[in-house]
Formats: sequence, structure tokens, C-alpha cells
Amino acid sequence: MPPPISSGAPLSEIAIGHPAASRVFQRLQLDFGCDADRTLSQACADRGLDPEAVIREILDDVPPLGSEAALRERPLEELVAHVVGHYHRRLREELPALVSMARTVELRHADEPACPRGLARHLETLQDELFRHLDKEERALFPTILAGQGRLAGVPIRVMEAEHEEHAAALAETRDRTTGYTPPEGACPTWRALYLRLREFELELTRHIHLENQVLFPRALRS
Repeated sequence: MPPPISSGAPLSEIAIGHPAASRVFQRLQLDFGCDADRTLSQACADRGLDPEAVIREILDDVPPLGSEAALRERPLEELVAHVVGHYHRRLREELPALVSMARTVELRHADEPACPRGLARHLETLQDELFRHLDKEERALFPTILAGQGRLAGVPIRVMEAEHEEHAAALAETRDRTTGYTPPEGACPTWRALYLRLREFELELTRHIHLENQVLFPRALRS
């Protein structure tokens, strides 16, 4: 369980303890990087923000974990809406930020042996592949399912499942490039926050793939 968030804690400490914190700090333009020793209260005072509101925003950004079980028996329309509104939306928001953070880490720490060289390019390739995948689902497969023609979608569903296997392989490569999302001793806050968010990204994409492969697609083929 992540540690409690105190407004008196440094931004860097909060960012490396909560995956959602660096996302919120980026949105609010609060610098949590290598030189961010300011406390949350100090940083918020500089920008005219309420630290307690920022803490609430961080806590509210944590994705719900128990919603999938309730969705299994819901109408297909609700299941598709959840996939698009939650998982697809978060992918489109999160991946560009991860690519940017990886570029920053590689640039700042290029001379260090543990630098994850090539990570940004790998994530950018994964982003391109995933975004094309999302577009195919939203423009073709999901409209077919929602039109009650899921039984005719066997071929595109198999294509999506094959691409899911490719995405899983890309996640495995991400783990290898980051030594299991373990930053080196003395890594800067940006580096540590990046690996924390990549770990969360893998968990969420794995849930996303499971929900489609094991729940949405089988139900669509029976509809």
C-alpha cells in the first residue's frame, strides 16, 4: 500500500511513492524532478494551489480495481463503454507522458551504466501500435458488436487477440529494459517515478487485455 500523503513532504518523495502523483504534478506543472526538494505546500503556494486539493486529486486518480467483476454480466453496451471510456482513454493520456519521461531520463543520465537506453523509442513504438489497435476497435470492431453482429466478428476478433499477444510481448521487453522496473541505487525522482508508472501501466494493460479476451470477445461472439 502506498504511504500516506503529507503536504509537508517533498514533491519528489510523493512522486516516487504514488504512481498517480507524477501524473497530477505534470498536469499542474509542479516540478518533481531532480531538483524538486520543495514540499508540496511550498510548491502549491508558489502556484496558488491548495495542497489538500492536490492530494485529493492524486487519491482520486487511482483506477478502481473491483469494477470488472460487476461488469461481466452487464449489457455489452456498458462493457464497451467501460473499455473505451476507462482503458482507451487512460492509454491515450498515459503513454505520451511515459515516452516523454523516458526521453528525459535517457538524456539526463546517458553516461550512467544503468541508463535504460532505447526505452523511449521502445515505448514510442508500443504507443504507435496500441493507438492503431484502439482505433481499429473503436472504428470497426466495437460498432459491429454494438450493432448486434458480434457473431460475424470472428476474424477481426482473432486479429485483435493476436495483437494483444504482441502487446504482452512488448510489456515483457519493457520489464527487461528496466530490470523489472527496478531503478538503480541513487536514481533521480523522475527515473524512479517513471518505473513506478511503468509497473502500473503493465498491470492496467494486462487487466484491459484480459477483460477483452476473456469477457467482451466471448460474449460478443455469442450475441
